[in-house]
Amino acid sequence: MAEEQDLHAPVSKWKMPVGVFFKDARRVFKWDILGKEILDIALPAALATAADPIASLIDTAFIGHIGPVELAAAGVSIALFNQASRITVFPLVSITTSFVAEEDTVAKMNMKSEKGEQLQKADMLDDLEKGAAKPNGTAKENGSRTTVDKLPSDLMSTNKKEKIKKQKRHIASASTALIFGTILGLLQAIFIIFSTKVLLGVMGVKSDSPMLAPAQKYLKIRSIGAPAVLLTLAMQGIFRGFKDTRTPLYVIVVGYGVNIALDPLLIFVCGLGIRGAALAHVLSQYLMALVLFIILTKKIDLLPPSIKDLQFGRFLRNGTLLLARVVAVTFCVTLAASLAAREGPTPMAAFQTCLQVWLTSSLLADGLAVAGQAILACAFAEKDYKKAIATATRVLQMSFILGVGLTFVVGIGLYFGAGIFSSDVNVLHLIRIGLPFVAATQPINSLSFVFDGVNFGASDFAYCAYSLVLVAIASIVSLFLLSKSHGFIGIWIALTIYMALRTFAGVWRMGTGTGPWRFLKGRSPP
Repeated sequence: MAEEQDLHAPVSKWKMPVGVFFKDARRVFKWDILGKEILDIALPAALATAADPIASLIDTAFIGHIGPVELAAAGVSIALFNQASRITVFPLVSITTSFVAEEDTVAKMNMKSEKGEQLQKADMLDDLEKGAAKPNGTAKENGSRTTVDKLPSDLMSTNKKEKIKKQKRHIASASTALIFGTILGLLQAIFIIFSTKVLLGVMGVKSDSPMLAPAQKYLKIRSIGAPAVLLTLAMQGIFRGFKDTRTPLYVIVVGYGVNIALDPLLIFVCGLGIRGAALAHVLSQYLMALVLFIILTKKIDLLPPSIKDLQFGRFLRNGTLLLARVVAVTFCVTLAASLAAREGPTPMAAFQTCLQVWLTSSLLADGLAVAGQAILACAFAEKDYKKAIATATRVLQMSFILGVGLTFVVGIGLYFGAGIFSSDVNVLHLIRIGLPFVAATQPINSLSFVFDGVNFGASDFAYCAYSLVLVAIASIVSLFLLSKSHGFIGIWIALTIYMALRTFAGVWRMGTGTGPWRFLKGRSPP
C-alpha cells in the first residue's frame, strides 16, 4: 500500500520525470523475475525478427557472386518489397500483439474466479463419487450424510473438469488479425506484380538501366509470397500477445533453413540465377505460414462465436494511425535506397550491403521491444503502473547496452567481412566508407526500436503516428540536401539524423510524463 501511494504521489507540474530512465539502473543485469520474463520473451523474438534480414543477407551474398548488376537489382527489389510489406504488415503486427495481450489478460482476470468455482465443484463431485462407492451407496461430507441421488445437478463430472482445463479460448483479436493478413497479402501481391516496372522506375531504375531486367524477375517472384509473409507475421503478433516467442522462432529457423538450402540449389545448380533466390524465399514463407497456422489452431479457437465478435473497427482505427506512421518511417529508408540507386550500380551495391547489415543488427533490439510491448500491455490492462515503469525502464536500459555492444561487433565484423558480399574493389571501398555510420548508430537505433515497443505497449498509437510523421518530414529534407551535396556519405549522415530524431521522440513522450505516462507526474492516465 505504501509503495502504491509513493507511485501516485503528486509531483510538481514544472518537474519533468525524465529521471525515470535512470531508475534502478544498477539492476539492469539483475536476474530477477522481471529480468527473466523480459529475456524469455526478448531472446527468441530477437532471433525471429532478425531471421528475415539474415535470410536477405544470405540471398545478397549468393547473388553478389552472380555479378554487381544483379546484386544492385536485388538491393532495389528487396528495399521495395520490404517497404510494401512494412506498410501493410507492421501496423497489423503491432496492434495485434497489444490487442491479444490485453484481451487475453482481461479474459483471464474475468474467468479466473469463474473457472475456480467450476473446478471446485468438480473437486466436490470427485469426493462425493468416492463416497458413493461405499457399501451404503452414500457419501459423508463434514459428518453429514448425502445420498448420491441428491447430488446437485450443476456439479460436473471428472471428464468435464478435464475439459475445463484443456478448453481452447476464443480470442477475437487473433481471428481478426488473420482475416486482415490474408486480405492485405493478396492485395499487396496483385499490386506489385502488375506495377513492377513503374515501382522500379520510382526507385530510380530507368528503362535503359541494366538493373531493370533482373530486378523485375526478382520482384515479381518474391511478390507471390506476400500473402504468406503477412500471415506469418500476423501469427507472430498473436503468439507475442500470448508472450510465446519460442514457437515462432522454431518455425522460422526451420523455414529459413530451407531457404538457405534452396538458394545454391536453385541459383547455381538449376541455373535460375536471381529468380532462384526469390523462389527459395517464397517457398520458405509458405512453409512457415502453414506450420504456424496448424500450431495456432491447437492453441485457440479461430472461429469466433459470431461475426460481431470480430474487431474490425478497432483494428481499422488504430491500424490507420500506424499506417501513417509506418509510411512516414519506411519512406525515409526507401528514399535513401532510391537516392543511392541514382548514383549508379556500384554505390547501390555498397549501400544495399551496408543497409542490410545496419537493419539486421539493429533489429536485434526489436526482441526487447516485443518483450516491453507484451508485458506493458498486460500491466496497463491490470492497471499495475509500478510494473509498467519497471518494465519500460529496464528494456530501455538493456537496449542501450545492447547498442553499445553492437557498435563493436558490427564495426569489426563488417570491416573484415565485407568481402563476403562482393569481390568488386569499388564496392568494397564504398562499404568501408559507410561502415562508421553503420556501427556508430547502433545505440540510438536500439533505443529507437525499443521506444516503439514501449509506446505500443501503452497503446499510444496516435502519438507514435503524429511524431514520426514530423520526424520523417525533417529526415526527407535532410536526405535530399545531403545526398545532393555529399553523395553516398550524405545519405548515411541523413539516416543518422533520422534515427536520432526517432529516439528523441520516444524520450520526449515518457520523459515529460504526458499521454499514458501521466501517472509519472501523479495524474491518472487518460
